[in-house]
Amino acid sequence: MKAYSTDTAREQAALTFAALGSEARLSVLQALVRAGPEGVSIGILGQRCGITGSTLTFHLKTLAQAGLIVQRKSGRQVICAADTGAIRALSDFLLAECCVDRPGGASHHDGDPHD
Repeated sequence: MKAYSTDTAREQAALTFAALGSEARLSVLQALVRAGPEGVSIGILGQRCGITGSTLTFHLKTLAQAGLIVQRKSGRQVICAADTGAIRALSDFLLAECCVDRPGGASHHDGDPHD
């Protein structure tokens, strides 16, 4: 899991969000989240996303460099899975100061900020 320290949190989060700045990469990540922790082969992932070959490889490399996915070999196949810990850390970064400017300053990080 990628943790965001206070010194580099904004910079690291920006780099991670940049990796999601493509509709295709967001689609790939969503497909991997749906596949669950066991992941899915690149071939099946390509079929599910409608992206294949070098284009899919490029998007997977970008997501892996951002720490949002993990890849492992299984025989002759490469299995990809979402790194839900990293995704959760990114979400936590966004919500860390949720509602602190509300009257009373209470954070509603674990609750509904619209209460």
